[in-house]
Amino acid sequence: MMMKTNQPFHLVDQSPWPILGATGALILTSGIAQWFHTFKINLFMLGLIIILLIMVQWWRDITREGTFQGHHTYMVTLGLRWGMILFIISEVLFFASFFWAFFHSSLAPATELGSSWPPVGIQPFNPFQIPLLNTAILLASGVVITWAHHGLMENNYSQCKQGLMLTVILGIYFTILQTFEYVEAPFTIADGVYGSSFFVATGFHGLHVLIGTSFLLICLLRHMLHHFSNEHHFGFEAAAWYWHFVDVVWLFLYISIYWWGG
Repeated sequence: MMMKTNQPFHLVDQSPWPILGATGALILTSGIAQWFHTFKINLFMLGLIIILLIMVQWWRDITREGTFQGHHTYMVTLGLRWGMILFIISEVLFFASFFWAFFHSSLAPATELGSSWPPVGIQPFNPFQIPLLNTAILLASGVVITWAHHGLMENNYSQCKQGLMLTVILGIYFTILQTFEYVEAPFTIADGVYGSSFFVATGFHGLHVLIGTSFLLICLLRHMLHHFSNEHHFGFEAAAWYWHFVDVVWLFLYISIYWWGG
């Protein structure tokens, strides 16, 4: 007969969500390829629905493990912290590749570009219009999410709730403004290296804003359900770290691509 030993680590139960999540991601990416080539979005929408359903159920299970079942001990939380730190580092390197491509093309423009940057025929955005407003929005959201964190640490329920709500609203506002900017853009992603580097870098950042906004919205719902305390709230901290990362990346995008590159 084997003896059970007490240890601080969480050995997760068998779960269908990893394999189903991978299947949903395969369907989603295949749907994107189909969308680009045949302009049909049925497969893309199916993959998106699968991913959203799995997100809800997987997060539900993790919330139960950490909040109600007590599986997220100090050692488990420490591992989660390091996992989030390494994930953000990987995201830094992800965006570094876009900045590398941008500066490689802009610091020594090829003759095909008219030996100038922006290339001949490209009308860049005015950095002191919507881009500057979006910069102010994200900077304000970074201050507000820090205010919400301080409220949580001080057991101030209303302050944390108001801070999270304001941050989510600012994130949605940023996305609306960026969508308007894309619709009114005087160039497209097909306009050479300038268009591709601009839309890929800012587009992936916009995707990260959407992801961060959804994380913070989940944190708001969990806070309203009293899942967080001043000693046990790593889910909130991870979302806040991610949001600060999004803020910093936008500052580099604004300074290099909108201001200097324009």
